[in-house]
Amino acid sequence: MNYMSLVFIVVLFALMYFMMIRPQKKQQQKHAETLRQLKKGDHVVTIGRLHGVVDDINQDKKTVSLDCDGIFLTFDLNAIASVSQQSPAEVSSENEENDKETESK
Repeated sequence: MNYMSLVFIVVLFALMYFMMIRPQKKQQQKHAETLRQLKKGDHVVTIGRLHGVVDDINQDKKTVSLDCDGIFLTFDLNAIASVSQQSPAEVSSENEENDKETESK
């Protein structure tokens, strides 16, 4: 009886890890990678749902300055919830790469 309850607790913790902790960890890693790839000109959305364009990134202070219709605001880098659109230069280079792949096929 004691052995079965111990097995049940171990299985319960294993399920909790694979259903809750592991996906959250992957999501955090993906968000950190998105912040590392952030560039000037990217359109972003903050955690307060403010939309703006990246004007400056200060990696030392971990801050980002956003241009919101001519108003420049400084946010903590972790306040960036998502990148809604990449900068035009980055988008055009990706389109060129896709065109080259399509032509080679």
